[in-house]
Amino acid sequence: MNIIRCDQSYATNWDSFLDGQESASFYHLFDWKQINEQCFGHETYYLAALERDQLCGVLPLIYINSLVFGKILCSMPFVNFGGVCAKDQFVESQLIGEAKTIVRGEKIKYVEFRNLKKLSEELPTSEHKISMTLELQNDPDELWNKFKSKQRTEIRRAYKNGLHIEDGRKERLDIFYEIISRSWHALGTPIYQKRYFSTILDLFPNNTRIFIVFHNNQPIAAAFNGYYRGTVEGMWLGIIPEFRKHNPVNVLYWEMVKHACQSGYKNFHLGRSSANSGAEFFKKKWNAHPQQLYWQYYLGTETNIPQLNVNNPKYKFAINSWKKLPYKFTTFLGPFIAKNIP
Repeated sequence: MNIIRCDQSYATNWDSFLDGQESASFYHLFDWKQINEQCFGHETYYLAALERDQLCGVLPLIYINSLVFGKILCSMPFVNFGGVCAKDQFVESQLIGEAKTIVRGEKIKYVEFRNLKKLSEELPTSEHKISMTLELQNDPDELWNKFKSKQRTEIRRAYKNGLHIEDGRKERLDIFYEIISRSWHALGTPIYQKRYFSTILDLFPNNTRIFIVFHNNQPIAAAFNGYYRGTVEGMWLGIIPEFRKHNPVNVLYWEMVKHACQSGYKNFHLGRSSANSGAEFFKKKWNAHPQQLYWQYYLGTETNIPQLNVNNPKYKFAINSWKKLPYKFTTFLGPFIAKNIP
């Protein structure tokens, strides 16, 4: 078996291998390599295991060299998860072994594997993140009837606030970006450059969709979803803060769920959440169940697993300070910071 570092010539074989793997996700697709290289300038290590010239495992790794966080490898940063996708444990261990070699050779702090399933190898593990998953039906009314009466009432009440939804792709990008920028500013989170979202839409035209909630004619909330092999990935969502009182997220979620059901999808990952958070509680009202995410580490020059989360007191000051900066300033400066926060 050989472990190789793939270039663009392997793109078709890489994605063909994913088609037959249960653990493959939208975030494993090869075009994410180009997205991270072109939009953020990050070096990538797209590792593949070859056996008799046939792919039997893949591991996408993004190398981030940040002045704040140092040199790290991650699979996959900026999205909900990634990690190793291999046909068996032996192939998995070979790919992990190659990642370790890169860490040691390049004097990297650590490699972070973001997995839906725990790796077979014993590695330091963080279990602070979950993916809330809603099992879909062909008929969305079946889901509606399973909601508690209070949940159905809250959704109906939101529609009565003069809300409606429109969806599309690239033609909705400008509106989406304005909403998400304002939403993230209120949360104290630096925003990615618009080109990042634009490139995703360009490279995955049949795997992405944007939903916009309007209050009368004013766009007030938006979501960006990915679609792959029967599963919808809730990737980014934002609400203009002053319109939260209209509860647009209830309309947004229900319309996205209906669209997914009617399009034949089987599962909806309602985005990554912190365990025991308000977001987890909200998503449980939609009858979504928590699926544990395993963030596992091989430590190089670092001695402890990182604590890059909003509950870390070290970052709370930065978050609160960002909220106080002028909005226009954050849209200019944000992309230079966001590309280095995995």
